[in-house]
Amino acid sequence: MADQINSLEELGSAVSTEGQVNTEALAPREPVRDELGRSYATGKRKDAVARVWIKPGTGKVVVNGKDIDTYFARPVLQMILRQPFQVAGVAGQFDVFATVAGGGLSGQAGAVKHGVSKALQLYDPSLRGALKAAGFLTRDSRVVERKKYGKRKARRSFQFSKR
Repeated sequence: MADQINSLEELGSAVSTEGQVNTEALAPREPVRDELGRSYATGKRKDAVARVWIKPGTGKVVVNGKDIDTYFARPVLQMILRQPFQVAGVAGQFDVFATVAGGGLSGQAGAVKHGVSKALQLYDPSLRGALKAAGFLTRDSRVVERKKYGKRKARRSFQFSKR
């Protein structure tokens, strides 16, 4: 990135008086890849954390050393994992290697989906618009509510006994 905006004055010079953005002042996003041509991202969902690497390939997905059909046996979880590729229009063009820890299978599938989405937009910044519009780059912040004292669960009370 050639020019980086670090102050409000520089931001003011990037936007003209008519409200038009000066594209010369704003640098376009550049692909982020390692020496092996892979992009890396971390995805999170509930208590699950996924480390995801993507590289150009044939669409092979490996999660914790196992094939996607073995690790995520339910077709719904496999569908969740493939959504970012379908939205971006690059289905079957990238190989995915992911390691996931924590949570259950549903949360892990969501974490890998989040990681794949972030890695895709790092690999090819032109895919960012479609992924962001679909909401795949936003971390789903919903987590399990904690149990409160005097309650059976988070909100459920003990059964009332009249006698």
